[in-house]
Amino acid sequence: MGDETGNDVSHDDTARRRTDEMSLDELREEIEGIDRDIVELIARRTYVADAVADVKADEGMATTDEAQEEAVMARAGENAEAFDLDSNLVKAVFRLLIELNKIQQRENR
Repeated sequence: MGDETGNDVSHDDTARRRTDEMSLDELREEIEGIDRDIVELIARRTYVADAVADVKADEGMATTDEAQEEAVMARAGENAEAFDLDSNLVKAVFRLLIELNKIQQRENR
């Protein structure tokens, strides 16, 4: 069942109950797995951003799109709030991701 943000509340509650029952070593192992997942998602995002840069180059478009960056930041803030996270901190992470993509694109050109 979802709440007003569309989040699956029962999933959140189940995850919380499960972590409440885990030992410190199990919790650290869980974090290690999550960290791997985060790095995998960053890599996937980077690959897709590279493809976007290729399409832009083929179409003679500028690499930087400030309106798109603003949309990404707004979406990051909304997603942060939906998960009850500090939107400024999440936006800071996304600023780093955008910068990572720009550096990667410059190196590949």
